[in-house]
Formats: sequence, C-alpha cells, structure tokens
Amino acid sequence: MSEASLESKKMRRIAVDPVSRVEGHGKITLLMDEENHIHEARLHIVEFRGFEKFIQGRPYREVPYFVQRLCGICPVSHHLAAAKAVDQLVGVDDLTPTSLKLRQLLHFGQTMQSHALHFFHLSSPDLLFGFGSDMKHRNIVGVIEDYPEIAIQGVKIRKYGQQVIAAIAGKRIHGAATVPGGMNKPLTINERDALLVDIADVIRWSQDAVALNETIHCSDQEHRDFGTLRTPFMSLVDPSGNLEMYHGGLRVRMADGAALVDQFDYRGYTELVREEIRPWSYMKFPYLQSLGKEQGWYRVGPLARVNNCDAITTPLAESARQRFKSLGGGAFVQDTLAYHWARMIEVLHCAESIERLLHDPEILGTDLQAPLGEKRSEGIGVIEAPRGTLFHHYKIDEDGLIEKANLIVSTTSNNQAMNESVRTVANQYIEGNEVTEGLLNHLEVAVRAYDPCLSCATHALGKMPLEVELVGIDGQVIDAVRKGSDGSFDRIG
Repeated sequence: MSEASLESKKMRRIAVDPVSRVEGHGKITLLMDEENHIHEARLHIVEFRGFEKFIQGRPYREVPYFVQRLCGICPVSHHLAAAKAVDQLVGVDDLTPTSLKLRQLLHFGQTMQSHALHFFHLSSPDLLFGFGSDMKHRNIVGVIEDYPEIAIQGVKIRKYGQQVIAAIAGKRIHGAATVPGGMNKPLTINERDALLVDIADVIRWSQDAVALNETIHCSDQEHRDFGTLRTPFMSLVDPSGNLEMYHGGLRVRMADGAALVDQFDYRGYTELVREEIRPWSYMKFPYLQSLGKEQGWYRVGPLARVNNCDAITTPLAESARQRFKSLGGGAFVQDTLAYHWARMIEVLHCAESIERLLHDPEILGTDLQAPLGEKRSEGIGVIEAPRGTLFHHYKIDEDGLIEKANLIVSTTSNNQAMNESVRTVANQYIEGNEVTEGLLNHLEVAVRAYDPCLSCATHALGKMPLEVELVGIDGQVIDAVRKGSDGSFDRIG
C-alpha cells in the first residue's frame, strides 16, 4: 500500500515490547487500520552490542575469551568458533586427537544445556498449555506445578550439560578452555568418571523429551500449520553427509531439497553469503548471494540440520530423525514449530555422543597442543552453535592485532525467516480480529521457535534511526525529531 493510501486511513501501531522468554531484548510491531487489517508486521532488535568494532586493535589471542561475553547462554559457541579462527592464524589446520575430542565434548555439553534451557524453561509453557492460555500460568512455574516430572528432567539435562562444560573449561560460564592450536588442560579420570555417573539417565530423559515433542507436534494440526514457511536450509555436514556440529562443509539445500552447494569450504563463505542492513533493526539480514536479496534468505539451526543431513551417527537420535522425516513424507519438514522437535533430537544426539566420547581412551590424553605453523593474516572459524551456523572471521596486522572482524551469528541468519513467521502468524490469527494478549502471544511463539539470541546478533553500528520525543506533564507529545540512518535529521512531531 502506498504512503498516500496509508495516510488516508487511521492507522495504529501495536507493540509487543519486549518479546518475552527469549535471550536478549526485542519487540514486535504491528501497523493496523481501523478494521484491524494488518499493513506491516516486524521484529525489531533494539539493543546494540558492537563486538565487531571494539575488539579491533586487540591481540588475536584474547579474542576467544572476549567474544564469550556476547552471551551468557551460548558463550562456548563463540569461544570455539573464535578458537577455530585463531588456529588458522597460528598455522594449525589439524588438532591433536585429544584436543579435537575435548572440543567436541565441550560443544556437545554446550548444545545440550542451551537446548534444554530453551525448550523446558522458555517454550514448553506455550506447547503444554496452549498459545492463548492464561499468561499467569503460562510460564515455567506453571510447568513445575502441572508437569513436575518434565520440569525436573529439563533442569537435570541442563545441569548435566553445564557439568560437562565446567569439567573442560573450569567453570560453567565464561571458562577458559582453548589455546591457539589446542586445549589448555586435560580431562582427569575423576572428572570423566563423575560425568559417567548420570549419563544413562540423561540419555533416557532426552528420549522422553523427543517423544514429548513428537506427540505435541503430531497430535495438533495447528502446530503443523503454525507460521509454516518454505525456505532453503543451511548447515554443516561431515564428508559423508552426516549431522556435524563442530567441523564440516557447508550444505545449502533449496526448499524442494535440491542442492545449491554441498561440502562447501566455509573459509569461502563471502562468496556464498552477503549481509544487508535495514534502518529499523540493529540485526543484519544475510542472504545467499546467488539468489539475491529478495529470494536468498534461508534458515539455520536444529530444523535445518536435521532436515539437511543424510543421517545422524548415534543410533537413538538417528531413529528419532527417521520418525521426524516421515512427517514430511521424505521431503523437508518445513513446520516452524518443528524446530522444538528437532532441537530435542539434537539433545539426544549430544547425550549419546557424550557417552561415546567419555568411553574413548583418547579423551584422557595429555597431548593437547599441535605444533604451530606459519602465521597467517586471516582466520575463519565456523561451527554449528545451538541456534545454527555461526561464522567468526578475523583479519590481523603484522603485530597480531585485530584489524577487522565479522560475525554472522545464527540468529542473524534466521532474521528474515523470523520476520516472515511473524507476518504469517499475524495474518493467520490477528488479521481482522480484536487484539488480545493471547493473540499477541502467538507472535512471540513464532519468534521463540527459532530460539533467538538477540544479544549475540546485534552488530550493525550506527544503522538504526534515533527518535526523541518531548512529552509534557499531561502525557501529550509536544515535539518529536528523528535522526535517520543516513545522517538526515527531521521533525516528525
């Protein structure tokens, strides 16, 4: 609709501010006319972090520890992605077997605890009680009251993931695990044995979580139809096409399953992905260069990984993947809420993988650092973080100081998809209806499906317009001005 047409109608803006039960700060806005017809629906990221800018000039060795402070939920993901980039800077292409397995073990613990937090604490109230249920009960306290066994299992799975992290990194949050080309300490026999005590229970609880999500998703057609999109998917896979979380080649498949790229060397990601800036959000909008800005947006994360891989290397998770894939009749499962089901399949895979690694004799090895090679001026580290494919790219000068940094965080890659899901759900449920809290929560449910980490994803320095309002003591706006993202300045009041 043209601006003239919009001006001829009496428009109102409705904001869900903040979006609740997500990591970080964001809001959703709807632009509606008098008949409650929706003309615009957007997810805005309203906080700014700026890590790409302020780590410039710092020694490259500090970066894996600095970037952990992006987030308290997924610090290990940033730590490991940056560590992989630093390995390249010091000329290390292959870690020692023990160092590689310790990093993998650490990564599985991180993914497990993050997925457990998101599903059990943040999303399960919507799925167990209903999207429009009483908000006073639609929370983790309500889950504890009505489903105590589910709540307790969620707490224990997350606690176990954190114990894995602490054993390797020294503490559960913002630990010190890696050094350039390796790891800084071995796993002791006592630490290994302590982790083995509960692993069988963790596997069983993870199976229960998969079964719960399968039942929830398949028993209600509303979940199948809710905000469903048809998109390409991006993820890492190993050389055989299996699910891979720590290291592999990039695979991008179109919505119909056709391969766009496969086993793509992630160090050439700039040939594959471009980033767009929009003036109303601090979060960038990545897209696949070959498809262009309009058609090239894609999705990452558990739904992408479980759809994209040819198999999962642990038996219980692979069995669960087969049941998941049957939902799509062999084609991609595009249901947005199927993210939760895929997320729990990955928790089960993490639990099985942790058990396997704990029984591997090399996990107790002491050869922790590979020989350093010829220093390089550029390093690119990519892993599958809990929320999806995570890129860390650094360039250094002759003194080893960071000259340039670029991060494409998982949530950033899902940015356009989250906006499209918000728009789709708004049209499904709110278009033409009286707006209620329950209906607005449907929009939050769509965003929560992606498990966004909004703190991690905000890097676009100086691109968001600034608005200032002068409000009188009677609450009326006296004057308002805006400074645009292009430096323009105008009065809007």
